Amino acid sequence: MTNPHIGNTGVNSGDEESIKCFLGGLIIRNLSICTSNWRCTETLDEYLRKRNIMGIYDVDTRAITRRLREDGSLIGVLSTDQSLKDEELLEMAKNWKIVGVDLISDVTCDAPYEWVDKTGSGWEFNDNQSSETFHVVVYDFGVKHNILRRLASYGCKITVVPASWPASDVLNLKPDGVLFSNGPGDPAAVPYAVKTVQEIVGKVPVFGICMGHQLIGQALGGKTFKMKFGHHGGNHPESLPEGVQVTHINLNDQSCAGLVFPKMKLMSLQYHPESSPGPHDSDLAFGEFVELMKNNRL
Repeated sequence: MTNPHIGNTGVNSGDEESIKCFLGGLIIRNLSICTSNWRCTETLDEYLRKRNIMGIYDVDTRAITRRLREDGSLIGVLSTDQSLKDEELLEMAKNWKIVGVDLISDVTCDAPYEWVDKTGSGWEFNDNQSSETFHVVVYDFGVKHNILRRLASYGCKITVVPASWPASDVLNLKPDGVLFSNGPGDPAAVPYAVKTVQEIVGKVPVFGICMGHQLIGQALGGKTFKMKFGHHGGNHPESLPEGVQVTHINLNDQSCAGLVFPKMKLMSLQYHPESSPGPHDSDLAFGEFVELMKNNRL
């Protein structure tokens, strides 16, 4: 974290976006032992300890950031094993690569399930309920819960399936549409997911978000590449044919920002449209997906 003061708002379960925290480690400068947010249920320190997630503080994270801005993304090692020598830790770092590593299999669900929760009334900002109900199958590559909530708020019935679920089984469900979700890691490291996308695109309307977008790009013959720094954070403007939208982005690999191919029943976004966290500008993408499914019924 580049912000020097972390933990003063604490942690609350209402903001969690997945079934558990998949964090490998946390590095911050100043750890706040006091919390001041009315929604807080536990401190950051308590949260990490309960989940056995490693974290360190009193680190000059802005100095690390300046180093990364010069050299690009680098590999580091956190360890509680005090018997390891510096040379051994350096060797571990040198031998670990993010390119070509399948991280999706670590975060996907174990079995299909139905999702029913909508966006909470306190956070709902538009009445987007469709007069029709559309069945959407969501491939879980690390899907954020608010993506599922937004789909439900637009009137969709949702079935979530694991990343390796066969395309034939999904098509046998006769869905109105398929969503390929966000997720971590290198899209080139999951050829099974690219093959799945290839088998589904063109048969039913599809919607790709972040990792899903990159997989669609590869399935259509495109290439992705690892960026020097990655692109992470909220309030990033994206220039699209319909104008500039303010977006939330979290990615290390890059392809084009957005794809819309009505004849192929396909739409896809590099960024996260569901505004959790971030602005609401791109939420209408869910409405466009519903329209794509509605037109496909005609």
